[in-house]
Amino acid sequence: MTLTDSDLAPADSTGPLPVVAEVRDVEGIPVSGLLAEAPTPRAVVVALHGGAVDARYFDCPGHPEFSLMRTAQRLGYTVLALDRPGFQSSGPYADRLADPQRRVDLMYGAVDALLDGLPRGAGVFLLAHSAGCELAVRMAADDRGADLLGLELAGTGRQHQPTAQELLWGANRVPGKRPQGVGKLIWSPQRLYPEDVLGGGTVSARGSGIEAKSLHEWAARDFLGLAPLIRIPVRYTLGEHEQVWRNDPAEMTAAGALFTGAPRVVLNLQPNTGHNISLGHTAPVYHLTVLAFAEECLLARRTGEFSGPTLQFDGGAAAPER
Repeated sequence: MTLTDSDLAPADSTGPLPVVAEVRDVEGIPVSGLLAEAPTPRAVVVALHGGAVDARYFDCPGHPEFSLMRTAQRLGYTVLALDRPGFQSSGPYADRLADPQRRVDLMYGAVDALLDGLPRGAGVFLLAHSAGCELAVRMAADDRGADLLGLELAGTGRQHQPTAQELLWGANRVPGKRPQGVGKLIWSPQRLYPEDVLGGGTVSARGSGIEAKSLHEWAARDFLGLAPLIRIPVRYTLGEHEQVWRNDPAEMTAAGALFTGAPRVVLNLQPNTGHNISLGHTAPVYHLTVLAFAEECLLARRTGEFSGPTLQFDGGAAAPER
């Protein structure tokens, strides 16, 4: 497909900055986040952060150039970055959120409440990072997920790197406690991040015990069982310097092959990028590639087809035969 008269907003366009958004009652539980509205959105991006951070992950304090929210808004997308269940406003209610389906319902309820009365353009595109991918996959596999435009997953997988596997699940692991050394894994190599961002202090947030429980069987059981239920286009991204999850082409292709019901699966190895993909120097590049994929999903929804292959490997590496 060729675009002749693009209706994308020009690079110098301005709009309101992201604002704090909160719905005080989704079946008795409040949910907070950040909202950046585009006046006439092409679509809405709903973003789910990873562990130990909150929605500010997608609007990095002190670095507006890293902000997914500001970039997407400038290009005509409304962005709703939600604080996941157990974070910020919903934190005091974590004991009521152990059931995965309750967390899925809470997020869908928050999306409907916070976008009530706002234009959605072509629909909702779902994006998630790291621990947030567990929730995003559940949302996409839900019956309501068929209405989503597409799904971006970054910083997750089926198998950990050997060092991460030992650290997270080895004999020395103490249940319920964050293993020493995790910070080094997710912030390596340090040269990929500005000094004032390194360590994540500007976006850090306290989560809850449901995090560890929800991720315990994620890679070994839940990811494998839920991925085939997803019926929308999927892009799966890992950084070139990912230290937590295996990012070799063979393993990424195996992970992509789980999405047997998806009309298209794009595997993206993001160059010069570590685990915290939206906080590093290459964050602007990554966000533009995400929005490019969202745009492809938008066009595919209009035309009913993709022009690309069913399985595509980006990032300069050739995918093994499926």
